[in-house]
Amino acid sequence: MLAYKTSRSFCVTFTVTFLLSLAASAQSSQKPDAATAAWWAQTVALSNDSMEGRDTGSEAYERAAKYVADQFAAAGLKPAGENGTFFQRVPMHQVALADDQSEVEILNAGHTSATLHFSTDVTTVPRETSPLIEGPLVFLGYGIPAADLDLKGKIAVFFNNTPADLPPAERETYTARRLRALGQAGVVAAFSIDNPSAIEPFHWPSAYARSVTLAGTTAPNSNGPVVIRINPASLDALFSASSHSAAQIVADGGKGAALTAFPLNLSARIRRTVSSKEISSPNILAVLPGSDPKLAAEYVALSAHLDGYGYGTPVLGDKLYNGTLDDAAYVALLIEVAKELQHKAPARSLLFCIFTGEEKGLLGSAYYTQHLTVPKESIVANLNLDQLRPIFPLNILTMEGLTDSTLGDTVRTVAAQFKIEIRPDLEPERNLFRRADNYNFVRIGVPIASFVFGYDKGSPEEVIYRDWYARRYHKPQDDIKTPIDWAAAGKFNRFYTALTLNIANAPTRPQWLPSSPYSPHQRSSQ
Repeated sequence: MLAYKTSRSFCVTFTVTFLLSLAASAQSSQKPDAATAAWWAQTVALSNDSMEGRDTGSEAYERAAKYVADQFAAAGLKPAGENGTFFQRVPMHQVALADDQSEVEILNAGHTSATLHFSTDVTTVPRETSPLIEGPLVFLGYGIPAADLDLKGKIAVFFNNTPADLPPAERETYTARRLRALGQAGVVAAFSIDNPSAIEPFHWPSAYARSVTLAGTTAPNSNGPVVIRINPASLDALFSASSHSAAQIVADGGKGAALTAFPLNLSARIRRTVSSKEISSPNILAVLPGSDPKLAAEYVALSAHLDGYGYGTPVLGDKLYNGTLDDAAYVALLIEVAKELQHKAPARSLLFCIFTGEEKGLLGSAYYTQHLTVPKESIVANLNLDQLRPIFPLNILTMEGLTDSTLGDTVRTVAAQFKIEIRPDLEPERNLFRRADNYNFVRIGVPIASFVFGYDKGSPEEVIYRDWYARRYHKPQDDIKTPIDWAAAGKFNRFYTALTLNIANAPTRPQWLPSSPYSPHQRSSQ
């Protein structure tokens, strides 16, 4: 059995490496056309090391924002921010954990049996609460405790998944119900065991432990127990005094198999040192006025986010999270769209929205949609750019919002001209629809379209896609050295521009479909 596993592991590793080397070879033999080269030059300008990852609230972000505003001005766009400028400043509150002054001690009969370190073994969304928490550990399966279980003053440990036999509707609310149940049961903290078999597994080490909220608002789950996320590689420390195997818990939990509750016969002492401060960063907002006197008062909102992570925990010796494809490349695309269309404006106006704080919780778009600089009713659609990876041939696009509005048919019509197949999201459990800035437009009633490069299951494209998420997504390795499929990049950029023009020139504005849960009809009936 061991020999079989070793051989199989070697074959899988060899296959992945071979496919990636083929892809890199094919990409290196390409040359971008002039338009794609110009787009990439903008991408490099926004995400080279001198831009320091454009972290929200940083001086580097301010420099990047000025660069974007200057590019918009050069393209002839009109300011759509505050006080006649391209900027809308977003006030925020930041709480940061001091990793070197924070730790988790695992106690056996009052003596330290292990120490878990922040950013490598554990991480958390820091809050301004008690710096010291201590209590006995109890494992609770997937985290919703039995009603008769005494948990007051204890620290819960649960596997971050949902039971496989849970109905889909209940899975969507499971996380909120779990935290609410733990709070009501009186637990003082909780350890959430990370699920390494998730479709989009968490990256260890974590970039940093920092939380940012809009000024004057409270963070989600701020009243519940403190939740510490634990790296499965560090899990043995929590199960060392029990008769249960940490590896078996991870294997069963990853499949959603039944997990029973039991005491861990250990305690934990959680020390956290946090600092807080007020910060701000600007959204960059600009308009290309429409050419039709009747339709120019309506807007197609084009959006991408400028912020990255900046400096964080080193990975493979690199501590700068450049955020090249996430999302500098698509701020760059909007700059190029503005330049291309400056002398051939469509009928409707184009509203360029470059948001801050997306990586901190969609903060810039939330602030903008609460403080609009154009009338809400005049925004006919939002075409958001995020989660795009031009690293293999573009034949398939997943569209978020495909079945929610008439934009779905419009997108399919335009995509057919480029021989691109449009598919619905086949991995809804990743919740991509709500994880990008487009969701804040949905919340104010604006139909949206957002895209992800798609692939067939088991294809070489899936291998490349999964590898990128494993090795580059939200890591320092998302930088300008990422191998780009130039043909795919150029094809998407042309598709996006054509889609923008189609919507902006159409005689009628997009409409919600009555069947969509986001349609006015469905909202009014809820």
